Amino acid sequence: MTETLFLTSEDVAGLATPGEYVDAVREGYRQRGQGAPAEPRTKLANDDPKGMLTTYSAVLPDTGAMGGYMYDAGFGARDAWFMTPLFDADSGEPRALLDGASMNPFKTGAAGAVGVDALAREDAESVAVVGSGAQARGQLRAIDTVRDLDTVWVYSPTKEHREEFAGEMNTRLDASVAAVASSAAAIEGADIVVTATTASEPVFDGESLEPGTHVTAMGQYDPEKRELDATTIERSTYVIDLRARATHDAGSFIHAVEEGVVDEDHVHAELGEVVAGRAEGRTDDEEITVFDSGGTGIETVAAAQLLYEKAVEQGLGQTLEFAPASEALTGE
Repeated sequence: MTETLFLTSEDVAGLATPGEYVDAVREGYRQRGQGAPAEPRTKLANDDPKGMLTTYSAVLPDTGAMGGYMYDAGFGARDAWFMTPLFDADSGEPRALLDGASMNPFKTGAAGAVGVDALAREDAESVAVVGSGAQARGQLRAIDTVRDLDTVWVYSPTKEHREEFAGEMNTRLDASVAAVASSAAAIEGADIVVTATTASEPVFDGESLEPGTHVTAMGQYDPEKRELDATTIERSTYVIDLRARATHDAGSFIHAVEEGVVDEDHVHAELGEVVAGRAEGRTDDEEITVFDSGGTGIETVAAAQLLYEKAVEQGLGQTLEFAPASEALTGE
C-alpha cells in the first residue's frame, strides 16, 4: 500500500501566493518548451442530463511530478467538481489527490501572467479586463506580480458585477481599478487586454487594438467559444499554450482559419517554447501579441506540486491508502 495525501479545498485555499503560483507555472512551461509531455483537454458531452466531463494531463520531469485535472460541470447537480491527481514522476506512485476548485483561478491566472511576462511590453502598466468572475480575478492578481500596474479598467455586461470587481480589486492592488460601461472603453489605451468570459461571439473589435497591445484570452477552449475576432488573430503574433489546441478547441483561431484570414502556420509558437528561449516572444514595441490560454495540465501539475509541498511542510491534509497493481490485480 502507498500513502497518498488528500487535500481539501479548504486545505489549499490561501496556501500559496499569486507570485508563487506564477513562479511554479513558469517553470512548468519552461519544461514543456524543452519537450515535457502534455496533451490538450478531452471533453465528453452528455445530453440527458446535460453536462460535460473533461480531462487533461502533463508530465513535468524536472519538477518530479505528473498528473492533471478531471472535472465535470452540469449534470443533475448543475455544479462543477474538480479533482487533481498528482503522481511522482520517478516512481509513478500517487503523491496526492487535491480538491482542485480553489486553486483553479490562481493556476489559470498564473498561466496568463507567464504569457504577459513573456509577451507584453516591459513598460506595460494598464490592463483591460473583460469579465468579472473568479477567473478574471485570478488573471489580474497574477498579472500584478509580473508588471507594475497603474490602471485597470473592467467591463462585464452586469453593472453590479463589474462594480463589485472594481471595488474588491481596488483593495487588493496598488493600481487604480475602475468599472466601465463597454469593452471598447475598457481596451482603449490599455497595454494588456484580458478576456475571461464564456462568450461565443467576439467581445471587442480587433481594429480597436492599439499597436503594442498584448492580449491574453483564456475563455475560448471550445470550437464554439470565440472571445477574439478574426481581425485580432490576423493582426497578432499568436502564441498558444499547446500547439495541438489550435485546431482542436481554440475557438477564435479556428474561426479565423475558417474565415480565410490565417492558416495553421500563423501559430507563432507555444508559450513554453518562448519561456525556454526556443522561440522569440515580442520583437518590438509596436507588435500586437496574443496568448491563447485554454487550460492545460502544465499549470495544473505545477500548481498541485507547489500546494502539495506547502501542505506537507504545514502538516495539512489526511492520508489515503492506494494499492499498487502488483497487490490489487490478484485475479481473485
